[in-house]
Amino acid sequence: MKSDSIMPILAHISELRKRLIKIFIMLAISTAGGLFVSPRILNHLKTVPPASEISWNVFSPWDGIRMYMNIALIFAVAVTLPYILFELWQFVKAGLSKHEQKMALRYIPYTVLCFATGLSFAYYVVFPMSYTFTTNISRKLDLVETYGITQYLGFMMNIILPVSLAFELPVVVMFLTAIGILTPKRLRTMRRYAYLVLVIVSALISPPEFISHLMVLVPLIVLYELSVWLSGIVFRKRQARQGLAVAGAGVGEVQG
Repeated sequence: MKSDSIMPILAHISELRKRLIKIFIMLAISTAGGLFVSPRILNHLKTVPPASEISWNVFSPWDGIRMYMNIALIFAVAVTLPYILFELWQFVKAGLSKHEQKMALRYIPYTVLCFATGLSFAYYVVFPMSYTFTTNISRKLDLVETYGITQYLGFMMNIILPVSLAFELPVVVMFLTAIGILTPKRLRTMRRYAYLVLVIVSALISPPEFISHLMVLVPLIVLYELSVWLSGIVFRKRQARQGLAVAGAGVGEVQG
């Protein structure tokens, strides 16, 4: 009995290993392409405000190489994201019903679209706002602004990534509703706690200023309310499907 229970676990580990190897191979290929476009991406970033208004410095011989590789890796992850999600779907689909498999696969393009939307909002709205606030503080204190390329891009990514991930909320909520883990009623019950979490998140990723908080908090609240609305649509469709399945089973029993 013990060996019988171990075999499925080993099979799952072996399957996960195959999927991860495929993902790493695709990442390696994408990284090679990223190394080619990395200088172009970096040059573009330097021509767009606020980067165009400052001089980028390196404080270590490794800074240039580190940024070159980091941009190549970020490019590789962005390009490979749909494939990574597809491989993850291939791994977990055995534990899902046919309908859940179709739903999960259907959500992959929306996941990428939401991430791209969040990335754009973070880069063009939240990041310039945060940068302006921090530089204004430095100037009020008569500090010399000498930015290193590592510090600048690190500051940028620390703001962009959380916001981009927050934009995945509607897709995640829709999927969890489709497989029966979440319901619109539960989301409405959690609303006050969700708003508190969103206030904390907006305070962490935006400058400590009321207007800046609102500019980040309002889109996050809209995302949550959009998630509740979409959850309601998915939930009603799920109930209708289940009703049809029960009716079909009843007709079958009568005919039998």
